[in-house]
Amino acid sequence: MSNGERIGIARRRLDRPGPYPARFWLAAALVAGVALVLRLVNLAHPREVMFDEVYYANEAQDLLQRGVEWNPETGQPEYVVHPPLGKWMIAAGEQLFGYNSFGWRICAVVVGVAAIVLLMMAAWRLFRSPVLAAAAGLLMALDGMHFVLSRVALLDIFLMFWIVVAFLLLVLDREQRRARWLAVLEAGGSTLRPKLGTPWYRIACAVALGLACGVKWSGLWYLLLFAVAAVVFDAGARRSAGVRHWIAESIPAAVGWFVAFLGLALLAYVNVWWGWFLSDDGYFRHWYAATHNLTRDRFIDPIVNLVHYHETAYAFHTTLDKPHRYQSWPWQWLLLGRPVAFYVDPNATCSANECTAEILLLGTPLLWWSFTPALAALGWLAVARRDGRAWLVMAAALAGIVPWFESMPAHRTMFYFYALPAEPFLILAVVYVLGAVIGPPGGARRRTGAVIAGVYVLLVAACFAYFYPIYAGVPIPYTDWLDRLWLGNRWV
Repeated sequence: MSNGERIGIARRRLDRPGPYPARFWLAAALVAGVALVLRLVNLAHPREVMFDEVYYANEAQDLLQRGVEWNPETGQPEYVVHPPLGKWMIAAGEQLFGYNSFGWRICAVVVGVAAIVLLMMAAWRLFRSPVLAAAAGLLMALDGMHFVLSRVALLDIFLMFWIVVAFLLLVLDREQRRARWLAVLEAGGSTLRPKLGTPWYRIACAVALGLACGVKWSGLWYLLLFAVAAVVFDAGARRSAGVRHWIAESIPAAVGWFVAFLGLALLAYVNVWWGWFLSDDGYFRHWYAATHNLTRDRFIDPIVNLVHYHETAYAFHTTLDKPHRYQSWPWQWLLLGRPVAFYVDPNATCSANECTAEILLLGTPLLWWSFTPALAALGWLAVARRDGRAWLVMAAALAGIVPWFESMPAHRTMFYFYALPAEPFLILAVVYVLGAVIGPPGGARRRTGAVIAGVYVLLVAACFAYFYPIYAGVPIPYTDWLDRLWLGNRWV
């Protein structure tokens, strides 16, 4: 085989797609517009805090005033077990719009809609289809769990946002590295130590994952997964470039980049604690000096004190077993076995004699009950097609759920909204399967497959519309509320 033929083969394997087409941006604008309007309508209702907003809305205000969480009743710093970044993001809305229900919820809306657009961008780069990208965005926009969590001041929407940012950057990094390999081959450069330039997307991906952990520690699973994925992609690029000993030659770079990836994420994570470092009021801020009768901190003590803080927080998380009415187990999440009631007003008024209003954290049932068969089909397609995209989507979906099974023997208190980081990738699993149903361009079944996929998305939209009153706290007759409790007492 001539060198030109080798380069031709490598070009087909390594060439990256072009820029996003105008049709994609039109679809993204329409989907984002629909999602934004849905989430802004009556956002300030209810005007009081609901569920865990009682913690995070108040702690966000503390960060604005003191740089750390604070207990005004005791006049002492507040002990909290989640990092501060998510609360800083909530605080941005409070700074702009005031300490009110709109102010502490608006940033959840912004990042929730932004995550939809970012998921569409990742979907287009994976599937090269504006239609499938639009389907991914619509399914996310019309999911009940995403809708509710993007209208409340809880941390999980911010965790999911940074994970989606990191996923898009990971996909872009893969494309960039493969394109640079192709440029090396076409320029006749050496494949032993090729000059591939600075992988800015990879660096940004690691930083985004550090920020995800700066919202909640459960971002750690995606940090480990994406670090592994990055080095696997590098090995795959070497193989596609025709490097003979691609495994052996990948190992030194893989080890180096894995360590660097984790190091960059750690650096980003530590920096989200800047308010704690700059304050003398943070919990455990001067722990070592206080416990060893020192008059001031040693040079290393800020890090020593932060490590101690993390040790106590880890002990709290691993021993949290207090029963809660709305707790659930990971095996229940995809089945919608135990949603969470954020708000209930039994005294609501409507056109009927007996009314109620509720905000129920519940995924759109038709969509969520599609996730399990979609994962099964995705696994089969991953094996049958030997498709790395399918493996990546499946691994990312499972990373948001499977690690929680480890906590079940200890009976750790868990909630359905812990599954939110997995939701974007569960949607990508559905979209991948819809793409398989539609088939390739020019295929005999393409029209029939497109109709099936379109009908499915419309049914999800109809299902969301039916459940909308109990997603948004709209007063409805009590009998209509009962009609929506498809699993009876499990949803009460």
